[in-house]
Amino acid sequence: MNDISVEELKQKAIELRKTALTMIHEAKSGHPGGSLSAADVVAALYFREMNIDSANPKWEDRDRFVLSKGHVCPIQYAALALRGYVPYETIYTLRKYGSPFQGHPDMKKCPGVDISTGSLGQGLSCAVGMALAGKRDSKDYRVFAIVGDGECQEGQIWEAAQSAIKYQLDNLVVFVDDNGLQIDGTTEEVMPNQDLEKKFHAFGFETKRINGHSMEEIVETLDYIRNSKNGKPKCVVLNTVKGKGVSFMENVVGWHGIAPNQAEYLQAIEEIAGGLK
Repeated sequence: MNDISVEELKQKAIELRKTALTMIHEAKSGHPGGSLSAADVVAALYFREMNIDSANPKWEDRDRFVLSKGHVCPIQYAALALRGYVPYETIYTLRKYGSPFQGHPDMKKCPGVDISTGSLGQGLSCAVGMALAGKRDSKDYRVFAIVGDGECQEGQIWEAAQSAIKYQLDNLVVFVDDNGLQIDGTTEEVMPNQDLEKKFHAFGFETKRINGHSMEEIVETLDYIRNSKNGKPKCVVLNTVKGKGVSFMENVVGWHGIAPNQAEYLQAIEEIAGGLK
């Protein structure tokens, strides 16, 4: 864990949002809505919680991170750039030929990406495998996974959850980015998830639902989890807003996968820099 204040983490989240939007704007392609909704927990993980080393991305004892909702990779790439895994100017190469920053995370191209993701529903299985390997190798590393609420409609998510319980993977922490929207509409309209906190609890996880944009709640929850070794994997359901921080993107399903034009980009950066609530 790094010694960084909540206020400093809030600033990091602002930097992540600005960087991710800059990447998407420059590429004229990408997924801003879900990138912005996940920014706060990504900031807390990369700048405070995870035991990682940008100078040694393949360090055997590092904590692992799995972005199961891989289409929102700009927010992970922003964290990797700001943590020094790649030169910051690399952000201008998103989705370009030869770039480490492809349209979905590619572990063979980008330092700091622990697993290639993008096919929704599969990332949690990878995270379970990593956590199981850590247990069997007597390693102390932890595995953090972020899944989408729309992604939780995939059956493989729940197969992975069953395995996590069977093998008592208390080194696994799952965050559900519960922003209520997916590419075709609301999750309630497309395929209702019911209560995801209760659902993961029913599968045997230790669960909690928090405000995914409250850095205080995120840090408090991570502090608790760090000291909880009860044989149960953890699931934190984050109440979030798709497009968080940009007035015209918030809770608008159309911003799932389009890039802002110049005027929209400038307005978005101004609003994020001002800490729009």
